[in-house]
Amino acid sequence: MADNDVEPAMLVAGVLSGTSVDGIDVAVAELRADGPELVLTPLGYREVPYPPELATRLLAALPPNPSSAEELTKLDTGVGQAFADAVGRCLDELGGADLVCSLGQTVFHWVAEGRVHGTLQLGQPAWIAERTGLPVVSDLRTRDVAAGGHGAPLAGTMDALWLADLAERSAAPAAALNIGGIANLTVVEPGGAVLAYDTGPGNALLDLAAARVTGGARRQDVDGAIAASGTCRDDLLARLLDEPYYRAAPPKSTGKELFHAGYLAAATDGVAVSDPDLLATLTELTAVTIADAARSHGVRTIVASGGGVRNPVLMAALARRLPDAAVSASDDLGMPGDAKEAYLTAILGWLTWHGLPANRPDATGARGPRLLGSITPGATPLVLPPPRLVPITRLRVERVTGGRNRPEGAAAD
Repeated sequence: MADNDVEPAMLVAGVLSGTSVDGIDVAVAELRADGPELVLTPLGYREVPYPPELATRLLAALPPNPSSAEELTKLDTGVGQAFADAVGRCLDELGGADLVCSLGQTVFHWVAEGRVHGTLQLGQPAWIAERTGLPVVSDLRTRDVAAGGHGAPLAGTMDALWLADLAERSAAPAAALNIGGIANLTVVEPGGAVLAYDTGPGNALLDLAAARVTGGARRQDVDGAIAASGTCRDDLLARLLDEPYYRAAPPKSTGKELFHAGYLAAATDGVAVSDPDLLATLTELTAVTIADAARSHGVRTIVASGGGVRNPVLMAALARRLPDAAVSASDDLGMPGDAKEAYLTAILGWLTWHGLPANRPDATGARGPRLLGSITPGATPLVLPPPRLVPITRLRVERVTGGRNRPEGAAAD
């Protein structure tokens, strides 16, 4: 196929749940290749809450809590069924798809001495295939890990394609920032070089602190309300910033196996701090670690997404610490911020389906490009297209003006 040939469009549903375990995100994208450019048209997304009991059990199974083979098996089934229900409901509303890609629910990321030795995402894809009749791409991180990579952040794959033109136009590094339970940054240099890594906690410690100070009544500091009434404690902030992870060189990745409730308890042990000051200090911690990372790479433009963007106290702290950088929301570039990782997942599935590597070795540290994931057949035998010979080097996001699209971010019924 010639470089200027436009290939048939494919409808791909991406589904995942982040480290905050606050819901299941499903997005449907129309994806078509136009020569070396991949064109993504967002067709809609939904955020479906986990069944409350399942969310509670997932959080209880996260490190450093003990678990068992029995409980992990039950959770794998429960997450798979919940994902299947979420995808099925979304497709019923939005009009179907050709392929589903699931990033699963991460429960453990095995990091030791700066290397990732294994990673576990729950959510058995057979339940999705059975519910939808569609083939499912899943288990996307393990191949990168087997090739010596961190298996994360896979957002570097999408961000490298999406921000390449922005970096070249500005003649300076551009960055994509996602603030979920863990914050990750992708730095795209003019010319295409990419560096992506987890900067540290995004909302992870904030969520734990909110639950702690409210006796479990809240799982989040909504709109940064508690933090807004407090003051950052510089002594506690300095203690928190002594964490060795922040000084480690990228590529690197982390998760709740490090930033968990026990970590927070140890970090604040012996420190008399009010509830609002604790939240204010943890908010500043997230802002400082992100800003330090961005500044170290000379970033002048940041495109932000994820749940943390909805926290005005956090975003104000970030802007204050990055006075020379322009921080905007991914929505301004046509990519719905709340659904960015779900659309990323759809892109990863599309790449795998077309025989294209879906990792960025310069981001994850893998030994080279790799095809990612496993494919679970749907209701019919698998018929894959011939492997694509033209690599994808750019991503263009097109806005929908009518047709089957529904309001972005509309909640599931």
